[in-house]
Amino acid sequence: MLFDTHAHLDSPKFDNDREDVIARAQEAGVSTIVNIGFNRETIPTTMALAERYPFIYAAVGWHPTDAVDMRLEEDLAWIERLCAHPKVVAIGEIGLDYYWDTSPKEVQQVVFREQIRLAKRLNKPIVIHNRDAHEDVVRLLREEGASEVGGIMHCFSGSWETARQCLDMNFYISFGGPVTFKNARVPKEVLDKVPLDRLLLETDAPYLAPHPLRGKRNESAFVSLVADAAAEIKGLTREKIEELTSLNARACFGLGEKALSSVEK
Repeated sequence: MLFDTHAHLDSPKFDNDREDVIARAQEAGVSTIVNIGFNRETIPTTMALAERYPFIYAAVGWHPTDAVDMRLEEDLAWIERLCAHPKVVAIGEIGLDYYWDTSPKEVQQVVFREQIRLAKRLNKPIVIHNRDAHEDVVRLLREEGASEVGGIMHCFSGSWETARQCLDMNFYISFGGPVTFKNARVPKEVLDKVPLDRLLLETDAPYLAPHPLRGKRNESAFVSLVADAAAEIKGLTREKIEELTSLNARACFGLGEKALSSVEK
């Protein structure tokens, strides 16, 4: 069974057919989805999805492009309260984004550091957004001792050297649609080198649809195409990739049998 470790199914892009999208994911063999609430608007909608669907879990945090809008003390306290919910499995997506000029770098870094500290207090893994900020992301993760909780490098786009540094800090490396693109030489090379016990799959739906659907609206069912690409790159069967990446995701998010049974109750 497939595990989509990163989706935004609460996006308005799904308002007209959300139930159908979720049904298609199940039909495609997706057994578990982690939806990401990343600001004041999407955290409540993510929580609503997680409470409605038994197989959808939530990660909550503050996205770096929205860092300037965060009321630090108040919103950190809100995230902390939500992390007590049995369906909240991670803090994220958090990190640094130097591509979009919406929040000053120094503000992003403060918000990032504070959320790493919160995750360590709560013993929650973190989901990292990193765009054009590889050096500073690695530096802040190291300075804040993020290896204590580890987590996921979401939709990884960096070099093998950056991936290796993140692996050394107890992070999983997650790949989405871009690894299927024909010109994706570096992501394919990095995926090939990532140890099998540290590999994850995702969609980032509705964004970054995989080949041959590039440019269309992405959805969780399409994680199957990412699994196909990973299987080809690793020289393994699709079934083996599904099994390994699902086990990795459950380990990362603490969704073992004990955790699952407590949620079902």
